[in-house]
Order: sequence, then structure tokens, then C-alpha cells
Amino acid sequence: MDTYWGPVVRLMVLVRTWSLVSGQMRYSVPEEAKVGTVVGRLPQELGVEAGDAEGRRLRVVWQGRRASVEVSGASGALVVSSRLDREELCGKSAPCSLRLELLLERPLRVFHVELEVTDINDNAPLFAASRKNISIAELSLPGSRFPLEGASDADIGANAQLSYTLSPSEHFRLDIEKSNERNTVPDLVLTKALDREMVPVHRLVLTASDGGRPSLTGTMELVIFVLDANDNAPQFNQSVYKVQLPENAPQGTLVVRVNATDSDLGSNSELTYTATNFIPSRGKYIISVNPHTGEIRLTGALDFEEAIVFDFRIEARDKGTPPLSGHCSVELEVLDVNDNAPEVWVTSLSVPVPEDASVGTVVALLSVSDRDSGANGRVQCSVWPTSPFGLESKFAGSYSLVLREALDRERVSEYEVEVRAEDGGKPSLRARRGVRVPVSDVNDNAPSFSQAVYTVLARENNAAGAELARLWARDPDEADNGRVSYSLWEGVAGAPWSGGGWRPASSYVSVDAESGRLWAVQPLDYEELQMLQFEVRAVDAGEPPLVGNATVQLFVVDENDNAPALLPTAGGGAGLVPFAGGVGGSSVEAASGSESETLWAWAAWGSPAGQVVAKIRAVDADSGYNAWLRYEVWEPRGKSPFRVGLYSGEVSTARVLEETDGPRQRLVIVVRDHGEPSRSATATLSVSLVEGGEAALAAAGSSSSSVSGVVLPAEGGAAAGAASASANVWLVVAICAVSSLLVLALVLYGAARWAPRAAVLSGPAPATLVCASEVGSWSYSQRQSRSLCVAEGAAKSDLMVFSPNLPPPPPGPSSKDTSQPEPSALLNTRLKRPFPPSPFSHTSGHAVLGAGLSAEDLTWDPHILMGKNQE
Repeated sequence: MDTYWGPVVRLMVLVRTWSLVSGQMRYSVPEEAKVGTVVGRLPQELGVEAGDAEGRRLRVVWQGRRASVEVSGASGALVVSSRLDREELCGKSAPCSLRLELLLERPLRVFHVELEVTDINDNAPLFAASRKNISIAELSLPGSRFPLEGASDADIGANAQLSYTLSPSEHFRLDIEKSNERNTVPDLVLTKALDREMVPVHRLVLTASDGGRPSLTGTMELVIFVLDANDNAPQFNQSVYKVQLPENAPQGTLVVRVNATDSDLGSNSELTYTATNFIPSRGKYIISVNPHTGEIRLTGALDFEEAIVFDFRIEARDKGTPPLSGHCSVELEVLDVNDNAPEVWVTSLSVPVPEDASVGTVVALLSVSDRDSGANGRVQCSVWPTSPFGLESKFAGSYSLVLREALDRERVSEYEVEVRAEDGGKPSLRARRGVRVPVSDVNDNAPSFSQAVYTVLARENNAAGAELARLWARDPDEADNGRVSYSLWEGVAGAPWSGGGWRPASSYVSVDAESGRLWAVQPLDYEELQMLQFEVRAVDAGEPPLVGNATVQLFVVDENDNAPALLPTAGGGAGLVPFAGGVGGSSVEAASGSESETLWAWAAWGSPAGQVVAKIRAVDADSGYNAWLRYEVWEPRGKSPFRVGLYSGEVSTARVLEETDGPRQRLVIVVRDHGEPSRSATATLSVSLVEGGEAALAAAGSSSSSVSGVVLPAEGGAAAGAASASANVWLVVAICAVSSLLVLALVLYGAARWAPRAAVLSGPAPATLVCASEVGSWSYSQRQSRSLCVAEGAAKSDLMVFSPNLPPPPPGPSSKDTSQPEPSALLNTRLKRPFPPSPFSHTSGHAVLGAGLSAEDLTWDPHILMGKNQE
């Protein structure tokens, strides 16, 4: 052994390699090196004198291992201090590197050393057991393989590369297979048939050799026992078993019982049954065989639609050594049962369907199938509801859902169609499939207003841009087909213009195209325009667009924007009508507060109560309550000898005039309308109290001087005496004039009383003078309307009636008829106060029916019906 290790150690020491990389030294030493073998000469490599190494205490520091090398105290060299076993230190790891530290004190320095322990072939191959018993049946065929366990070698590299040899034998040989790059595994191969009676046991030696120099070996004895032959295989009484079962057979149902026999004795005749080779393979989860009895039963559910026939084999194996087996085939036919409902699929769906789609349009394609067979798989289909769709079939299992009736999206916008399928089984099974069929819109509906005619009330003097009403037209179509825009149609004239001719409706009102809001372009003036009639069109955005229209009648509601005005007399005076007892003076005082000029009248002492002295005449350009005037004595308040008729304006004596009343009475009379707020005008009346004869002369004198407006005093001196002659003439003229007026009033009253009413009320009339108060005087009406004059005596007021008189349109296209003749309705009227109790316009005691209102709309004022003056 020393002869072997000496050259190796010297060689390793001579050829050792060392390197200093980043302050690290590297040495190599073979395992099993002798104690004292020099690994490296440290003083030379560290630059330290050999004698100083001990003095500076150079030593090895191990990291968690026992010290296998140390520093020699004499020479300072790194030497082996104990046995180095690479397999113990590193096992199969390669390379085997040990890390240690060299500590040099005085001064203190640390050096890192890597020591590599190299492998030598010091381990022989080793088998897991020294002997292995193998049993082989005598009927085993040549070529049969029997795997053997390989040996192991603790060395690495070439020292662990193993090769195997087998002792000579005419029946067996070795076959080496590489299990991986490092190991090989031997197989024992039978080369010649065995005969137990000639050689019952074969003994062989398996040798493993490694690749070291010199090579080391290990051995294992193989003892091969030849087993007796089981030379009779089991036999079935049938080679093929055919069975039929319905697919709804429950689990545990007996399919068939197979039977096999074996002529051997003992364990060689004991049989076990197994099922193999299932076609289809899922049969192994459905069918099982009892290993002892050979009974085949169902362990799962059969399904005709998945497998019609199951083919499998039954193996009967005896318990001989080696065991022998026999086989038979089993064919299980599955009978169909109606256990599958039909299935319906929608293979194509063309939606949405336009509502103008023609009859016969294919909406969807459907596929119908039933996994059953025969009558169980024959399917009939129907559709519900039966309209407006139907089913057509040109090929088996394929149906078309077609349109049978015309669609109307506005009536039904979406259909839930149900396709029903039913097979021919007993009992039959059914299936349903819902199909959602939306209907797309087509522009087949024109916009439609809720009313053919809209009646709108608007107050005069409304601000420009004020909303008058909102019109809305319904279009049942959707999207652009149902998006409506509004406009005025200028094809119809709007209203007569006070300046002459006709003005278009667009000069008064406008319609918002999107919202249908009707708004005023300019402030409305009732005195200029009482009623405006025009047409509004609604057009949708479809292709082509459809149109609907409606007529709007806009009635202007009067506002109290005109104060009462005193009417002039024929002689030029303002506000007074002459009577036998007095004459009128010159001017009036308005509500604005301007100075009032004095009006003159004369009355005789001793005049009885109720004697009319004068009559104040006034008119209001407004209508209704706003033009209904009332007269009041503003001054003096209290016990005045005069009073004024509340609605007639007649100034009369309240009692018998006495000389104590003085020579002159001054009255301030206020004329007010009934508007809110009311407007007024004032007049100052000066009444001179004279003797009866003087009153007649004064009346005649005032008639001659009324044009100039000069007031003649009661005490005239020489001037009054000179005029007395002409006064008598004028007195006669005045009496004749008054008598003529009285006769004319009676004639008119009789004509109106006995004339037929239909003739009076027929036809439009321009502005006319109409019959007025109970005393038979005349009052002017500014309304353009039809009139009726009735006079029933001095104690009752007259009645003037205005019926609807719409302005006729100028020549042009006629208004388009609307399709929905619904009754008119008032839209969005915004009135600050309700209508007066009566729809009449009162002017100087008259009642006037507003334009645009029918006779049925009249609400009579009890004061007007009674015809009494409220004074």
C-alpha cells in the first residue's frame, strides 16, 4: 500500500495548483493521503520567513469541521493532520471543496484557503443483497426478461462507472440497459426454454466492476427456481354472450352470468373473473363482474343516445403458478326508451323586423332534433301565438319562422314567439324555445294633434316673447320618425289689420320648432286685434316626412288700458247733452289729473225731484267690465240738491230746488270704469239756479253761444235784454228738436219690438250707432260686430248683443283638414283675474257679447237683465 501511495502523494504535491484570487489560495490533495503530507508551503506564498511562521502564530481556522489539515510549527507548511475521506466529506458531490481560513497574528491578517479533496478508487461496487431468489415458470418463453437490481459505488467519475458480467449459462444471458448517463441496469434474459424436471434450480453469479485503476468488483448470487407448469387453461361454455337491456334499466340489474371450468386440481382450478377491453371505454364505469361468481351487473346508467352496444371480454384466470386464463365475449345491446325531449336551436335570426315587411318574410331559421330513434325521435313543431308568425319546413329537422300577417310597431313593438316541439313517443315529450322578435319602426304615422281646433286666450299688452300656449302633436313612431317639429303655416291669412289689408299670423305669434311653445312676437292690442286664427303644422323627421296640422283661434282678452273719454256734443261742447232744463258747457277733465274746465247748466227754482238737468256722455275704448262706466258725484259730498245716474250719467234734482240752495251749485262728477284697477275721468258741472222764465231764456241763449263756449250769466243787464227776442225763437226750435227726437225714438222702438229677430241678427255689419239709454239719446259703439237695438221704455236699459264674427281670410289655399275633429279646449290661459260674471262688454249701459263666444256661452248679469239704473 505504501508503494501505491508514495508516488501518488509526491505527484500530487509536485503538480499541486494554487491561485490567489481576490485574496484566496487554492490547494488540492487526494483523499486518504498520509498524515504529514505537505499540502502547501505557506511562508513562501505569504512572504513570511519559515522561522517567523511559528513566532507570528500562523494557524488554520476550520469552519464547522474537524481539523484534517494544520500548519506545521517547524516549517510553517500546510500538512495533512488526519484521515481525509472524500465520500465522508462530500458524498457524491463533485468537486469536493473545503473552505478554511489562515490566521496570521502580529500583525493580524486573515487568508482564505480553498482545499479540494480529489477522489481515488477506494470503494468497490456493492449490491443491495448478496443473494437474490427468482421464480420462473417452466413454460416461460425464450426472450422473457427479468429485471435485476444494479450495484452502487460510493466513488465518483470513472471510479463509479460500473459494468456487469454473468457467469456462463445456456439458458440465461445479461442485457444491459442505460437508465441514465451515469448508471446502467442489467436485465436477465431467458435464451432457452426451461425444464423443471431436468434442472429445478439455476445458480448464477452476477459481477459488477468499476472503472478505476485498478478496477474493484462486487458480486451477487442469483438463485433461479423453475416453477411447475399450470398446463390447463379455464374454458367458457360460450364464446359469445348476447344480451339486450332497455336504457332505463336500474343499477344492479343482472346482465348475464358467465361460467368457465378448469380441469386442473387445487389452486390451478380456482378461477377469478375480470372484465376487460370495453368498447366503448366508458363501459367499465357502467358494467362490472363478480370475480367469484361470474355475475355481470349494471353499476351505472345506460344511455342509448351515447352507446347502442357495449362489447367487452370476460377473463377467467386460475390460481395456478403461473396462472392461466380463458376468455369470452359479451355483447350488450341497449334498447331505446323515449327519455329525451326534442331540442330546438335558433340557427339564424334576422331582427329587428321592419313593420312594413311583406308577408312571407323569413324571420328566423330553426333546427329541431331528438336524440331518440324511431317514433321517439320524430318531432312535430308549432308556433305560439299563431299570429302573426308561422312555421314552414322544407327539410327534415329544419324550420323557417315566417311572417304571416302585416306588422304594426305602434300596436305591438315586440313579440315573444314560442316554438313548441313534440316527439312521437308514448308518452310524448315536449320542448319550447322562445324567440324575441323586435319590430323596427317605419315612418307610417303622421303627427296628430290632440285637438283639431285649439282656443287660446291671451291678455292684451302681453310682453313680446311671452308664452301663450303649448301645442303638442303625438307621433307614435320612434327615433327620427317620431321627432316632431312645429311651424306656422303662412298659407292661411292671420287677421285683418286696422291699417287696412291682412297681416300674416307670423307678425303676431311664433311657434318654437322643438317644444311647440306658442309665444307672442309683439304685444297684442285688443283694440287692434280681437281674434287671430292660424294653422300650426307638425312635421316629423322621417323619410319621407309626414305632416299633421291644427287650427288655433287666439282670442285677445281685453285689459283696462283705456280711461273713459267724454263725448263731444253737436255744438262742440264736451260731455253734456242739452235738456229743456239746461244746456251743456265746454270741456272735460281726464283721469290724468289735468285741470277740468267747467260745464254749465241751468235749473229753475221749484223744479221737482227727478228733474233731469243735464246728461254726461262718456265712452271707453275697452270692453266688458273695463268699458262698463259708472257716474258718481265726487263733490259736494253730503246733502247736495243734485244727483247723477249711476250708469246713465243723467244729472237730476234730488229734491225740490229752493231759494236757500243759492244761485249756483258746483258739481264734480267722476266717470269710472269697472276695470282692475279702474280708470276714471272727471267733469265739473256748474248749475245756475234761476227763475222759470230766466231758465228758458238762458237755455235759448246758451244754444246760440255754445259753439264759442261763452257762458251767459243769469243777470245779463242790457245784454240779456237785447237777446230776449231771439231767445224765444231758439226756445221754439229746441222744443221741436226734442219732440222730433222723442218721436224718432218711439218709431225705432216699435220697429225693433216687432221686427223678426232672425232678420236683425243676420249678416256682419260695420261699426254703427246703436240705441242707448232710457232717455233716447245716442251713444257710439266702437266694436265691429252685429247689433240688436231694443228700447222698452224710459225706465229700462237697452241691450246690444254681439255674436261671433270671425274675420274672413283673404283668397288663398284653404286650411288643411285635420284627422281628429276633437272639441276645442282652452290651452294654458294665464289670466290675472277671472272673467266678469257676464261675457258682455258694457259701454254706457250696453251689454256686448265678446267676439268668438257663442250664445250658449252667455252668463247674464242680473243688473243688465233687470235694466234698472243703479243711482
